[in-house]
Amino acid sequence: MLSYQHAYHAGNFADVHKHLTLFAVIDHLLRKASPITYIDTHAGRGLYPLAAEETARLQEYQDGVVRLWQARNRLSETPLLGEWLSALGRVQDQDNRLDYYPGSPWWLSDRLRQQDSLKLIELHPVEHGHLMQQSLPSNVQRLHGDGLKELDRRLPVKTPRLCVLIDPSYERKDEYDEVARTAIKAMAKVRHAVLLIWYPLLPSGRHRELLDALRTGGLRKVWRSELIRPASLGQQHGMQGSGMLVINPPWGLEERLVTAMSAITLLLGEAVRYQHDWWVVE
Repeated sequence: MLSYQHAYHAGNFADVHKHLTLFAVIDHLLRKASPITYIDTHAGRGLYPLAAEETARLQEYQDGVVRLWQARNRLSETPLLGEWLSALGRVQDQDNRLDYYPGSPWWLSDRLRQQDSLKLIELHPVEHGHLMQQSLPSNVQRLHGDGLKELDRRLPVKTPRLCVLIDPSYERKDEYDEVARTAIKAMAKVRHAVLLIWYPLLPSGRHRELLDALRTGGLRKVWRSELIRPASLGQQHGMQGSGMLVINPPWGLEERLVTAMSAITLLLGEAVRYQHDWWVVE
């Protein structure tokens, strides 16, 4: 099934949660000089004009990134948010106008160093076509294929460090199990990897299958955060929240993200809640 295109949902509250987490992880990884391989298994098209037909149809960005952008002067007092909003501003044509929302390929490539490499994988032919048109550094490789299979095939990597983002659409019920099995296998191959997994919170509760499988999969250190937003406040097919798992999170990540998410939670609506916890297996 290849019906999902993220352009319809770009910049929504889940994107803010996901990309702020990714940004913070990258920030911590860059504190060391050793090379990093980044792999994005479901890359999408990379950059989303908010005026594009697909994105403008639902305008989910209005209840997501737009709220942060409008409050950016105040939010910039929080260090992580200030850095994220400053980066977001570099994508825009004009300083005070929000015209674009960058997807994970941009957030990953923006601070890519010469010694690092980035593999962007996308299966949807239309999305991959858009991705191929993006201007990206020479150490970025764009691949048309199944992200989970490509990840398994390309591990281990040659660099001493690895960071992976797994961010599927979960259109198919089987994807929850496939993501769990792929993540467990990847961590067995590269135990020091930092692996991020995004998942939706839906009324069906299928994300629990993913969480239960990972809990029993031998992963030793996992940090979970969830931005819970009742579906009545949004438009994305009853999505009630956004979940992020960070396996092997860098030290200090939790504190910075909790501070940042606490600062923006009220902007997204009084009913929005943010929660987080650790899974540690001795």
